Amino acid sequence: MFNSLFDQVDSIIVRDPAARNRLEVITCYQGLHAVWLHRISHFLWNLGLKWIARLLSMVARFITGIEIHPGAKIGRRVFLDHGLGIVIGETTEIGDDCTIYQGVTLGGTSLYKGVKRHPTLGKGVVVSAGAKVLGGFTVGDGARVGSNAVVLKEIPPGATAVGIPARILHPDLPQSADSKTKEYFSAYGVTPNVDDPVSMALKGLIDATIEQEAKIAQLEKALAKLNNTPQDAVTSETKRDLGAIKEWLKE
Repeated sequence: MFNSLFDQVDSIIVRDPAARNRLEVITCYQGLHAVWLHRISHFLWNLGLKWIARLLSMVARFITGIEIHPGAKIGRRVFLDHGLGIVIGETTEIGDDCTIYQGVTLGGTSLYKGVKRHPTLGKGVVVSAGAKVLGGFTVGDGARVGSNAVVLKEIPPGATAVGIPARILHPDLPQSADSKTKEYFSAYGVTPNVDDPVSMALKGLIDATIEQEAKIAQLEKALAKLNNTPQDAVTSETKRDLGAIKEWLKE
C-alpha cells in the first residue's frame, strides 16, 4: 500500500516543477487528497454503501474543491494539478498516468440511467485547464485536450484536440505513456507542431523578437568597439559588423 502511495507522490514530483519533496506533496496537494478520498468512497460504493460513499465524496468536495462521483474509476498515478473546479462524473474511467488541470469537466450528455454517460480516458492523457469532455466516448492513450476545448467525440491515440467544438490536430505524440512521457509532456496540451492560427501567429512574433534582439546585440557590440578604437585603427571585423547594421537599417 505504501509503495503505491509513494509511487503516486513521486509521479507528481516528476510532472510538477513546483513540487520540492514528498512531504510537501502529501500535505499541500489537494488533488492528491481528492484522489485518496475518492479511493475510499469508491470502495464503499462498490460494497453497496452508496449513501455513505456519496456523503464522503461531498466532504471531499468541501475540503478540496474537486467533485468526483464515487462511482468513477481512477487509475494509478493520476494527477489532478491545481484541481479546483474539476468535476468527474459517475461513469467516468481514467487510465493510468493521466493529468487533469483545474476547471475540467468530465461530464455526460445523456440523462438515461444504467448507460455509459461519461468519457473514458486512456493512459497518459492530458486534459488542460477549463476543458469539457462530454459523452460516453474514449480519449485514446497519450492524447491531449487543449485549454477550454469542448470535446464531443472520440479522440484517437496520440492526437491533440483544441477549440469549440474541438477539432483534431496532428497526432504527433507517443501512442502510449512510457519512459518518454516527460519529454513530450506539455502542461496545457500544446503540441510542438500545431497548425492552430493563434499559436502560429504567436510563434511568428516570438521568432521576430528573437531576431531583433540578436541584431541589437550585434549593434551594441559594434558601437562598443568604435568607442574603444581610434578611427584609423578600425578593423575589418568592425567594418563588416557596421555593413551588416547598415543593411539591417535599410530593411
